[in-house]
Amino acid sequence: MSVTPCGFVRTPEKGLARLHWAGTGWAVDGRPPDVAELRPLRGLEIEWPDGPVPLDGLTALAAAGVPLTAEDAPAWAPADLAALLTDRDWLSHAADGSLRSLADLRREEHSVRLRRLAHPLPEPGPSVSVVMSTKRPGLVGAALAQMERQRGVTAEVVLGLHGVPFEQVREAVESCALPVRWVAAEASVPFGEVLNRAAALAEGDYLAKWDDDDWYGPRHLADLFMALTYAESDVVGTTAEFFYLEPLKATIRRTTFASGARYPSEVYSDHVAGGTIMVSTATFRETGGFPGVARAVDLEFLKAASQAGARVYRTHGLGYVLRRGLSGDHTWQLPLAHFLKVAANQWRGFRPSLLMEAV
Repeated sequence: MSVTPCGFVRTPEKGLARLHWAGTGWAVDGRPPDVAELRPLRGLEIEWPDGPVPLDGLTALAAAGVPLTAEDAPAWAPADLAALLTDRDWLSHAADGSLRSLADLRREEHSVRLRRLAHPLPEPGPSVSVVMSTKRPGLVGAALAQMERQRGVTAEVVLGLHGVPFEQVREAVESCALPVRWVAAEASVPFGEVLNRAAALAEGDYLAKWDDDDWYGPRHLADLFMALTYAESDVVGTTAEFFYLEPLKATIRRTTFASGARYPSEVYSDHVAGGTIMVSTATFRETGGFPGVARAVDLEFLKAASQAGARVYRTHGLGYVLRRGLSGDHTWQLPLAHFLKVAANQWRGFRPSLLMEAV
């Protein structure tokens, strides 16, 4: 049985099936579960046996990202697992019609919570150096605050000040609870080179790129590391799925490319959100780091990593929101109309996934 969510299907074609205890193991329709065959299902409804039985089969299904649910849970089920299984809010959304994409989103959120339970991280958590370059001192405090919220990892910050005097960010840096090292560069230095100078200060086992104007959920780094581990990949990133369109004060979610092709999570792909790249520090240095260019730094890094034989994996993007203003404000330049065109969902105001734990 596969024990990773690789190949997770966002939009299931079928409804719920029953998962029951068959005397020697868990079964669906009298047969041991086959994850590939279960992918088209919305999920599995658990029928508990009368007494305690091994739960490794359930844990394996959770690790594979199969949505599991139960009306109740026996006293012998672990409390954390029981709480997730009996949280049935995700089932209250219609699985067809105009609300289909919202139902799919709630289902995927539930799946991610189960994955986290089934893929526990080591204690005290992997050491991660968060690399951020900024030209906007006014955003540094909020970015550092989001880094402080990260759970499940031991984080430090390596900050590249791109034409920004340290005095303009001193208060934010000195009040940050995480270790912060920084390097200053002239505004004329290419963006990629500033990132490299910052990354040279990293002491963590892993590097994670961070954009100063985006939003990150508190399990963002932990989920990246989890995916890096179960996918046995060299580089990992998320889908670029949620966007806050600042001039319109609206949030959109995309699940397809502009071409209409699906934009799935949990796949090996050279296309990930640039502000979410995570890689081991050793691999980062072996591949030569970020290219010293002004634009398309993420794209060029991923291209170089793939050419060097690195495996790139794209996990879920439910803990990340990209901020988009006018196109001239971003290195990734696309008009706002593009994001409206590819939107599967559109909301007024800031409406991220529930996994963002927005406050």
